[in-house]
Amino acid sequence: MPASDTSSSSSRPPPASDGPPYSGLLEVDESVVDDLVTLLAERQRGMVLNLVADLYPADVALLLRRLPNAEARRLFRWLPPEMGADVLAEMEDTVRAALLEEMPPDAIVGLVDALDTDDAADVLADLPDEGVLQVLPDLEAAEDLTELLEYGEETAGGIMAREYVVIAPDQTLQEATEAVRQSATDIDEVYTAYVVDEAGTLLGTLSLKQLLLSAGAVKVRDVMDADVISVPPQVDQEEVGRVVQRYDLVSLPVVNEAGRMMGRITIDDVVDVIRDEAEEDMQLMSGLTGEEETVDSAVQVSRGRLPWLIVGLVGSGLSGTVIGVFEATLQQAVVLATFIPVVTAMGGNAAVQSAAIAVQGLGAGELWLSDAFERIGKEMLVALLNGLVVAALLCGTVAALGMGNVMTLVSTLALTMLSVSLVATTNGALIPFLLTWLGIDPASAMGPFVTTLNDILGLALYFLIATALYL
Repeated sequence: MPASDTSSSSSRPPPASDGPPYSGLLEVDESVVDDLVTLLAERQRGMVLNLVADLYPADVALLLRRLPNAEARRLFRWLPPEMGADVLAEMEDTVRAALLEEMPPDAIVGLVDALDTDDAADVLADLPDEGVLQVLPDLEAAEDLTELLEYGEETAGGIMAREYVVIAPDQTLQEATEAVRQSATDIDEVYTAYVVDEAGTLLGTLSLKQLLLSAGAVKVRDVMDADVISVPPQVDQEEVGRVVQRYDLVSLPVVNEAGRMMGRITIDDVVDVIRDEAEEDMQLMSGLTGEEETVDSAVQVSRGRLPWLIVGLVGSGLSGTVIGVFEATLQQAVVLATFIPVVTAMGGNAAVQSAAIAVQGLGAGELWLSDAFERIGKEMLVALLNGLVVAALLCGTVAALGMGNVMTLVSTLALTMLSVSLVATTNGALIPFLLTWLGIDPASAMGPFVTTLNDILGLALYFLIATALYL
């Protein structure tokens, strides 16, 4: 089965330039967008195509995102079919869906047929169900694409490509080389040839280095690497990224329960996965639900942000309630109100620091659930050391300024800094493990919910200690 081991965009030559080897990104700026808008409005097709001819498909996709909708559609319609297909694979989902919305089915078929099956499946996933039903039967790889669409978009099956090079174990290396040559018309680049038996079971891999440096009469089975790392199609794409990163792979085979070869995932797709997962984690840490993109409408953005803002509002109300409960303590020592921001900041910062390390370790597979108690113990020791230093600095400042009842205030702040540091750091380390155990993305541990929780606990500890010492 012939295949491509890279995205279709990699086959385009780099743009001609007298500058650095790659300068495409430098050419895509506001002046280029303004020029394109003018040329597109004047229907100067030749000049438009000449302007974008030397750009990478990813750069053209960026231009389409920056152009007004009408001009973006016109530019996309003017692109040569091969370039249009490459650009389509590089677009963000929302932009791609908007451009395909008004295209006739036969035009979409022509573009999708020019893509590798993994990119083609992504394009079809952006179409409405009725659009897929119109387009799918006319596609050359309809059977393969139907299978890919059955998997979740964020699984190995959802991001794998059905194209790959296979060779038989009893072939000579000369015959295997010829098989690769015969597949060249359908392949952009090949990293690995997969060795399978008559039933399609994956037996091993053969790298191009082995293929080129070994004698032609040698059998494939004698030089193939039988220690193959593979994944099932149901595994999450985040795990795919971890496997590729851990074992320094450029191509990862996907096999079913019987060990039969189903497809392969290449490094270009894994880079996209790692980027998407990092963006998702960053948004979770910022208190966003869903995946917000810069092209989303105001309503979509609001819908993603509002839930956590409401959680923050409720949490702030609870923090205010805690302060209200200890109103008598505040009346006895108004100076205590001065240090409320210090307490909440201390708790928040300590929690974020410990949570960040736990989230990073769990995400990379460097920490396991069984490491929870050891990790928490270490964080508690760190919290005590840091708490002592912070308490000493704060209390020294208070004593030097002679604020209020110095001895009582210093004692209150010292105990509070130690307690808050200990509790917040422990929470920051514990909650990611707890969320992982519950099957929830541990990045949520750095969101507003946990931050608000630490504010409430920190204020409660502060006023409990102050009440014990002042009243």
